[in-house]
Amino acid sequence: MTFYPTDDLRTPEIFLRLDRTCEAQPEKGWVPAYYFSVCLADGTPVGRCDLRIGHNERLYFGGNVGYAIDEAYRGHHYAAQACRLLLRQARKHGMDYLIITCDPSNTASARTCELAGGQYVETAAIPPWHNMYEEGKRETMIFRFDLERED
Repeated sequence: MTFYPTDDLRTPEIFLRLDRTCEAQPEKGWVPAYYFSVCLADGTPVGRCDLRIGHNERLYFGGNVGYAIDEAYRGHHYAAQACRLLLRQARKHGMDYLIITCDPSNTASARTCELAGGQYVETAAIPPWHNMYEEGKRETMIFRFDLERED
């Protein structure tokens, strides 16, 4: 797979610094992925995020995007900004939608999905074959982001 440039993934407040990419590992159900540090405009790292390219049953429950903002920097909507930037990168790959999921008890993460433009789909039971089930998780909130329009 071709990994596209990421230099345009910035807002006036943050930018995404590419840390690494990972090719697909079909035997594990993994799709190609980008891994980023979320950085303030001055370069200070404040969190991380990743983008998984493609769709499969595993990603319906785990999502195309993961994010975490360091506790000291929460409350500034950096995660929502990062998610919107990842939508831009997904469009480069011709994706027409993304799934982002979160634990139903994580109201801040659900709010991030809403602020980033996601539409709530459902709260789904995690199937026993999924690695999240093995980690003790039983439900996930699923948000869909349609990518036909610019963010």
